[in-house]
Amino acid sequence: MITDGVTGERFCHNCGLVIEEQIQETGPERNISKEERDDKTRVGMPTSLAIHDMGLATTIGVMDRDATGKPLSAHAKHEMRRLRTWDSRSQMSEQSDRNLRYAFTQLDKLKDKLTLSGAVVEKAAYLYRKALLKSLVRGRSIEGVLAASVYAACRDVEMPRTLDDVSKAINIKRKDLTKNYRMLVNELELKMPVMSSVTCLSKIANKIGASEKVKRHALEILKNANDQRLTAGKDPMGMAASALYISCVKHDFDVSQKDIALAAGVTEVTIRNRYKDMRKSLHL
Repeated sequence: MITDGVTGERFCHNCGLVIEEQIQETGPERNISKEERDDKTRVGMPTSLAIHDMGLATTIGVMDRDATGKPLSAHAKHEMRRLRTWDSRSQMSEQSDRNLRYAFTQLDKLKDKLTLSGAVVEKAAYLYRKALLKSLVRGRSIEGVLAASVYAACRDVEMPRTLDDVSKAINIKRKDLTKNYRMLVNELELKMPVMSSVTCLSKIANKIGASEKVKRHALEILKNANDQRLTAGKDPMGMAASALYISCVKHDFDVSQKDIALAAGVTEVTIRNRYKDMRKSLHL
C-alpha cells in the first residue's frame, strides 16, 4: 500500500486500487522547528468521558488582543468579558452538566488518592453517566454513587481496591458505599468478576516490604489452594494474607500477624483460621 500525502489517498502499488480517499492527517498542524516537532505535532486534548463535556467545548481566550496583536479598546474588552461570562454559563445551563462537573471533580481527586489508572477512571465515568441517565443519582448523594462507580470499575479491571480504601478516600460510610454498589449492579445489570486472591497478594506484600522470594512462594501456595478449591467462598484478602504469612515464616522474614492483618485490612483471627486450613490441606 502507498500513501500519497498530497492527495490524501491510500492505494495499491500493483493495481492502483484506491482504498481510502481522505486519510487522517498525522503531520504537524503548522510549520514548526525541528526541536518543537516532538511536542507540538498535533493540537487539542483528546475526548474523555471523565470530563463533563467530554472535552469538546471551547473557551474564549483571556488575551485582550486582536488577531494582529493590537490591544482591544475599552468597549471591546467589556464585550469580551460579557461573552466569556455567558459562554461559561451556557456550558452549565443544565442540571445534569452541573452534576457531572462536580462529580468528575471528585473523581479527579480520587484518582490521585487511590492511584487509579486511566482505564479505571474512564470506566468509572462511564458507569456514573449511565447511572445519571437512568436517574439513579436522584435521592442519593453524588459522592456515594461516584464511589460505587469507582469500586465497580476497580472490580471490573481487577485492581485490588477494597471497600474500605474507596470509602476512606471519598469520606463516606462503608455501609452507604455497599448499598450504592449493590444498587448499581442490580439496576445497570453489571456482571462483576470475582476478586482473585492472587491480585491482592502483591498489594499486601508491598505494604510490609516483603522480598521477591517471599512473594513467589506465597504465590505458589495460593495456586495450590486454588487447585484444591480452598479459596471458594473465602475472603480473597484473608487468603492472600495467610499465604503470605506462611511464606514469611518459611523464609524467616520478620513480620507479625498483626502487621500483615493491618496491611490486608483483615483480623488476626481470619489469618489464623485460613492458616490452619491451608497448613492441614496442603500438608505444609
